[in-house]
Amino acid sequence: MTALSFDRFTLDMRRGACPALSAPMMTGDGLLVRVSLVDAISPLQLAELCRLARRHGNGILDISTRGNLQIRGLTETSAPQLEAGIRALSLPLREGLAVETPPLAGMDSHELADPRPIAEAIRKGAREISGLAPKMSVVIDGGGQLRLSSLLADIRLVAVGTDAGIRWTLLLGGTEATGRVFDVLRETEAVYIVMALLKRLAALGERARGKDLATSSPSSSPSLTEGAAAPSSPFSLIALWNGFHAVGIGPAFGQATAADLIALCDEASRLGIRSVKPALDHSLFFFGAKAACEALAAFAENSGFIVSPADPRSHVAVCPGRPACQSASFVTHDVATAAAAECAGLFDGSFRLHVSGCAKGCAHPQPAALSLTGTAAGLSFIADGKAADRPFASVTFADTNAALRRIADLVRAERQGDENSAACLARLGPERLSAAVTSGRP
Repeated sequence: MTALSFDRFTLDMRRGACPALSAPMMTGDGLLVRVSLVDAISPLQLAELCRLARRHGNGILDISTRGNLQIRGLTETSAPQLEAGIRALSLPLREGLAVETPPLAGMDSHELADPRPIAEAIRKGAREISGLAPKMSVVIDGGGQLRLSSLLADIRLVAVGTDAGIRWTLLLGGTEATGRVFDVLRETEAVYIVMALLKRLAALGERARGKDLATSSPSSSPSLTEGAAAPSSPFSLIALWNGFHAVGIGPAFGQATAADLIALCDEASRLGIRSVKPALDHSLFFFGAKAACEALAAFAENSGFIVSPADPRSHVAVCPGRPACQSASFVTHDVATAAAAECAGLFDGSFRLHVSGCAKGCAHPQPAALSLTGTAAGLSFIADGKAADRPFASVTFADTNAALRRIADLVRAERQGDENSAACLARLGPERLSAAVTSGRP
C-alpha cells in the first residue's frame, strides 16, 4: 500500500467532501478517517479499533451525529497502516453510498417494518452507480422507538401503516418534517424507485442532491407522512425482542480518548455484552441482558460518559473546534462544557444549543433555537437560524460564558406556565435576547 500524496488529501478539504477509510481528510490535528459500519461488532473488536487509533493516530475518536466513527491525528505514513489494520479486523464496513437504518432495526418490537432488506438491496444496487454527490445519503426508517427523523437525507423511505397494509412514504431532501413527499409505495416498488432516483441524480452531476428532484414530485401533499415523529433520546435503557435490551452511552460532545473507550468495552465484555453499534446522536448502543446493560450504564456514568437524556451535555451540538479543526476560531468544547455546567436549566430537551467553531456549522446543519458561531473577533449569537445567519449580538471570547448565563437567567425569569425553553427563546425574540447579552439586563 503506497503512502498518501499531499495532492490526495488536500483535494478532500473542499467543502462537501466526505472522509472515508481509504480517503483521509486533512484537519487541524492531522489526517482524519471515517469508519462506517453497517452492523454491530463486538466490544473486543471496538477496543482493538481504539488501540489502532492510539497506535497510528493521536488516540482521539469521534462518534458523529449519524453514528460513524472518526479517527483523528493520522499522518501520511500512518493512515495506510491504520487502514490495513482495520481491514484485518474483518469489520462490517460500509463501502459506497450511505444507506442508513435506525440502530435498533430488526430488534425493536415497536417497529412497523424491518428496513434492513430494503437498505441492503439499495446498497447493492448503488454499487453500479457512479457520479453521486460525496455526501449523498439514503435513510430507510421502519419506525420504532428510535427514529432517524431529524437526520438530513437526500432520499428517505418511512414505513407507514395503512388500511391496505404497510407502505413506504418516499421523501426527497431535508428531514422527515421538511422533506418533500414524492410518493407512497409498496415494498416491492420502493427499491426500484429509489434506484431510478439515484440514477437521475448521478446524471445531474456530483453537485445534485435530493432536494433538486423535489420540484418534480408527482405528489404535492406532505400529509402523506402522517406527521414526522419526534426522535427519542438514545441515552436510555430500551427493551427489545426476546428479553434482550440495549443501552445507549455517549462520550461528552461526541469525542473520547481511546483509553476511555477501551475501558468501557473491556467492562462490557466482562459483563457478557457481546455486541455494540455506533449510532445516532454520537452514541454507542450495547446489546445484552438487562442487568448487564444497567451495570454498564453505571460504570459509564462514573467514567464521565452520557447515559441519560437529563444530562445537559446531550443537548449541546458542538464541532471539534480548536485545535482539531483548522477552520475553527476557538476551543468549542470549553464553551460547551461551561454551558452545560452553568446553564443546565436552559436544557429541557426542547432544543439543542449549537456551538460552532466557524460559519460552516458542521455539527448542526439545520436551524437551531440558539447558535454560537466563532469569528475572528469573538462569538456571534444567532436565534432560530444556522451558524452562518445574521446574529442578534456578538461578544468577545472572554464574555461568552457570562452572555450565555444571562440568556439562561432571562429564560428562567420569563418562562410562562408550561412553556419550554425553545418556545420561550422564540417568544422573547432577537431584541430581548440581544439586550440580555449586551447589558445583562432583561
